[in-house]
Amino acid sequence: MPEYSDIKTPEGFLFSVAEAAIKKPGRKDIALIVSEAEANVAGTFTTNAVKAAPVRLCMRNVKSGRGRAIIVNSGNANACTGTQGLKDAGEIASHISQHLGVKSSLSYVCSTGVIGTPLPMTRINPALDILIENVGNYSFIDVAKAIMTTDTFPKTTSQEVKIGKKAGVISGICKGAGMIQPNMATMLCFIITDIAVERKTLQSLLKDSVRRSFNLITIDGDMSTNDTVLLMANGMLGNKPITANSRYTNAFKSALDKVTCELARLVVKDGEGATKLIEVSVKGAANKAQAEKAAFAIANSNLVKTAIYGNDANWGRIMCALGYSGIPFREDKTDIFFNGTQVVRGGISNNKDKEATGVLKSKEIKITIDLHSGKSSASVLTCDLTEDYIRINAEYRT
Repeated sequence: MPEYSDIKTPEGFLFSVAEAAIKKPGRKDIALIVSEAEANVAGTFTTNAVKAAPVRLCMRNVKSGRGRAIIVNSGNANACTGTQGLKDAGEIASHISQHLGVKSSLSYVCSTGVIGTPLPMTRINPALDILIENVGNYSFIDVAKAIMTTDTFPKTTSQEVKIGKKAGVISGICKGAGMIQPNMATMLCFIITDIAVERKTLQSLLKDSVRRSFNLITIDGDMSTNDTVLLMANGMLGNKPITANSRYTNAFKSALDKVTCELARLVVKDGEGATKLIEVSVKGAANKAQAEKAAFAIANSNLVKTAIYGNDANWGRIMCALGYSGIPFREDKTDIFFNGTQVVRGGISNNKDKEATGVLKSKEIKITIDLHSGKSSASVLTCDLTEDYIRINAEYRT
C-alpha cells in the first residue's frame, strides 16, 4: 500500500466528495474531479456486451477528446437500468456542467456497485450541490476513498516527469477488488496530469498502457459492466503538447506505464478475501499471445488459486491448466518453479514439493513456467482464492 504523503497531484485539478447514502449512510460515496482548464481526455471501457449507462455516456463523450469534470459514485452501478439509467446519468452530467458553465458533454459520469437497481436521484441531486460547494476542499485521496466498494484500502500512485526544465505530474487512483478480469481496464480508474499531450497521442498511449497493465490481471475471471479508465491532461504545465514523435513522448509513456502497472498491482493485492499476490510468468512460448493465454489459464484456475492459499505446491493443477489452455506445447519439455524452487523438470516431478510448500508461505508468490518452445513470455497477476471471497460475494447485496 502506498504512503499517501508521497503522492503528488498535478496542477489545475480540484476535488470534492459528499455523502449521498447511495447504498447505506455513514460514508462519502460520491466524488468530483474538476480540471480548472478544459483538458484533453482519453478513455478505455469494458468490452462486456452489457454496458452500464454511465459507460455508454462516457464512450459518447470521449469521442470529442475533451473534458472538464468526472463525477463518480459508489454503491450503485447504474447498470441494467434501461432508459431511466441513461436519463439519470445524463442528468448528473448536466447538473455539474451547468454549475461549471460548460457543455454537458464535458462531464464524464462513472458508477460502481450493485447492478440492476436505479440510482437514488432524490439523494444524489442534493449531494451534487454539496460537491460543487466544496470543490477544492478535498484531496485526490479523498476521491479514492469515496469510490471504494469492497476495497480494503484506497489505491493511488503518482509519477513525476521532467519536460525540459519543468516537472509535470501524472497521478492515478482506482478501485477494484472483485469482478476483475478486465480485458480493457480495471473497474474504475482515473488518471490526471498537468502535462499537455495531443489528443490522439493521449488515447494511443493510454490504450497501450492499459494493455500492459490492467489487461494482464485477474482476480476471479469476471468482467464488469462498468470498467472505465479515464485520463485527463489539462496542459497546465505549459509545455508544448506531446505528440507521437515528440522528444518527451517516451518519458511520458514510461511514467504512465508505472502509474497503471502500480494501480493494477494494488487491485490484485486487494483482491476480495485474498491473502497472497501471485504472479504467473510463462516463458519460452512460441509467441506472446500463446504465453498470455497459458498464463491466464493458470491464473484463473480455482484449483491453482486454492492450492496456493493452502500452501500446497500442487504443480499438477498448473500442468492441467496448461493442457486445457489451448496452446500447443510439449509436456516433456515443461519446467515449473515456485519462487525459484523447481518442482517440475521435463514434465515430471523434481521431488522438491516439500521445499516449495515452505516457499508458498510467503505473501507474494511467483509461479514460473518454462515451455522451452520459443522466445516469448508474458506475466499475469492474480491472487489466491479463500473462504472470504465467497462470504464477501454471498453478502454483497445485504
